Amino acid sequence: MSKGDLLSVRDDIRVVDATLRDGGLCNDFYFTDKFVEDLYRNNINAGVDYMEFGYKASKDMFNPDKFGKWKFCDDEDIREIVGENDSPMKIAVMADVGRCDYKRDIGPKSESPVDMVRIATYINTIPVAVDMIEHCNKMGYETSINIMAVSKNRTEDIRAALDIFGKTPVNCIYIVDSYGAFYPEQIRSFAQMYLEYGEKYNKHIGIHAHNNQSLAFANTIDALQEGVSYLDCTVNGMGRGAGNCQSELLIGFLKNPKYMVEPILDHIEKYMLALKADGVKWGFDIPYILTGQRNSHPRTAMDFVKANRTDYKNLRLDLLDME
Repeated sequence: MSKGDLLSVRDDIRVVDATLRDGGLCNDFYFTDKFVEDLYRNNINAGVDYMEFGYKASKDMFNPDKFGKWKFCDDEDIREIVGENDSPMKIAVMADVGRCDYKRDIGPKSESPVDMVRIATYINTIPVAVDMIEHCNKMGYETSINIMAVSKNRTEDIRAALDIFGKTPVNCIYIVDSYGAFYPEQIRSFAQMYLEYGEKYNKHIGIHAHNNQSLAFANTIDALQEGVSYLDCTVNGMGRGAGNCQSELLIGFLKNPKYMVEPILDHIEKYMLALKADGVKWGFDIPYILTGQRNSHPRTAMDFVKANRTDYKNLRLDLLDME
């Protein structure tokens, strides 16, 4: 049963900006402070509900000398940007299962500017993800769980995962199209399945879409129409590989007058065009179509693009050989 139409305003909608986190995968998180300060302010002015600052990665696993500070999201670095965050927009970070020391690095919410910890897991690491949810909940944070690469998983395994996470204190469970392989019909089916568990356990459902087949926006609004409420986007679609649902498309589409697209357009004009001119690569391209169609990790396409190759037929044959 559809929860709305293209003209509906829904109070449960939450727009989540993931530019620094997913976009940081394109430039090793080397954003200037001015970029981040202006993105923070522009997101507030655009009516964005959550801004994700990056990862809570372990400095024992990742060398801080090889990444910008938003790979690690130290509280003091976030506070330098947001102060006490005297705004209606909430601050989020992402913690990957197996890539963070959450018990050491995620302390009490009362001492942090962060409001939500977004936890990313695969099906085979669910027990650790549950422990992370419980830890962050005890520390006082909102939490979400991103079950990655579900296009590769069996439906019965996904249902089992949804049932497990439904019994935790997590606030939101995300549909994640990691490989940009889903079509709108599939997204609608997944949204219905996730919402079944969301209604059973009183959880919000979100969507994080990738744009390999130029469907991230279409998949996001189809999920929204089914009843999904947390909607991820990035400015100019900046994100790993083909990128994500573009903020300018999503915010320009939403009918709620609290959302204003002009600040996002301003950020594109002042910053995103310069990043691309400097050689930072992201966005819809032929190699990402091919990995999306094959439901494959985009790393092969990313290497192809980085090498400035254009022998697309050879790439397609290589992908076929990998199966």
